[in-house]
Amino acid sequence: MELAISNLVKRFEQGRISRRELVRGLALLAAAGTAAAAPARQQTPFASAGIDHISIQVVDMPRSIAFYRDVFGLSILNEDTENRIVRMGVDRIIVSLHAKEPTGIVDHYAIAIEGFDREAVTAALEARGLTPDQNLDYGFHVRDPEGVPVQIVGT
Repeated sequence: MELAISNLVKRFEQGRISRRELVRGLALLAAAGTAAAAPARQQTPFASAGIDHISIQVVDMPRSIAFYRDVFGLSILNEDTENRIVRMGVDRIIVSLHAKEPTGIVDHYAIAIEGFDREAVTAALEARGLTPDQNLDYGFHVRDPEGVPVQIVGT
C-alpha cells in the first residue's frame, strides 16, 4: 500500500492527476486497507445478532423486580403468573425473572440469530451432533459443552 500511496503523490506532484483524484485515490486505498484488515467472518450455520435475554432464577420476586426497575430503569413487559415468570425490559425483554429453585443462578441465555428457521436450525445443529430441545424453561435450545442451555430465537 505504501508504494501505491507514493505513486499517487508523485503523480499529483507531477500534475498528472488533480487534487480531487489524489484524495479519491487515497480514500479508496484507505478503505481497501480497512476492509483487508477486518477479520473474515467465520462460516457458521447462523448469523448471530447478539444476546437476546438472560433468565435468572430468583428467591424474592418483588425484590428482584424493584432492583431491575430502580437500578436499570426496566419495567415489567409481561408476566406468566402461572409459572412465576416476570419479563422486564424497556422496548423489549432483556431480563426474565423466574421464581424457582435453585435461586441465584442464570438458568439460560438466549442468542438471537438472523433469518431464524426452526427446521433449518434443527438440521444444522443435528449435523454437528447436537440435540436441540424445546421446553417451558428454556424454549427452543441446545446445551453448550458445559451443559448450559442456550436458547435460540429470531431477531
